This record gives sequence, C-alpha cells and structure tokens, in this order.
Amino acid sequence: VQLQASGGGLVQAGGSLRLSCAASGRTFSSYAMGWFRQAPGKEREFVAAINWSGTSTSYADSVKGRFTISRDNAKNTVYLQMNSLKPEDTAVYYCAARPSFRIVTTAGEYDYWGQGTLVTVSS
Repeated sequence: VQLQASGGGLVQAGGSLRLSCAASGRTFSSYAMGWFRQAPGKEREFVAAINWSGTSTSYADSVKGRFTISRDNAKNTVYLQMNSLKPEDTAVYYCAARPSFRIVTTAGEYDYWGQGTLVTVSS
C-alpha cells in the first residue's frame, strides 16, 4: 500500500484545513487508518484513527471536538478535517495504514506510512 498525504499549508489561528490521504491498492476498505503528527523537536504523536468501515473513530484529547477523521472507501481516501486550528497544531502530519478490522491508535502497530504534509498555524 502506498499512501499520499496532501492538503497541508499555512493558516491563521482559528482557521481550518482538510488533509487527505490517498491510498493505492484494492484492499483499502480492510485497512485501519490513522493520522499522526510530529512537531519540530518532538516525538510523533497520535492524532486520530478510524476503523475499516468508518463506524468507529478515536481522537487525541488535544484535538477532540476540533478535528474529524473520515474515510471514503470508494475513493480509497481518508480525511482529517481540522477546525479551530491553534499554533500548537503546527507539525508534519502523517497518515498511516494497517490491515485490520479494528481501530488502531498506536504508531508502532501501523505497517504503512505516507510522506507527511506540513501544517503551519500562525498566531
């Protein structure tokens, strides 16, 4: 599986962005998907995850209520809608995939990673 993340950019605090992660392959619907981020000088951290069908989601406390993860299995794409952005959301955002029917929130459990897309939130 190859993952291509896009949608990052520069936005003012309070603004919104939508990240997309397009996956190759015909088995996308059997993959758990996740978003992680890594800020300069910090470790990669969990942001959000979604199960294969989109019926179960999980969020980091820091983004709960502001970010929404979703997926379109017909388009082999997972999204991360980010609203009310804060300067502390500035990071490179990565999407990840694992063949699993359960939700996965731990970075070490993911098998495939995208190249990352930079999100910069100015104050």
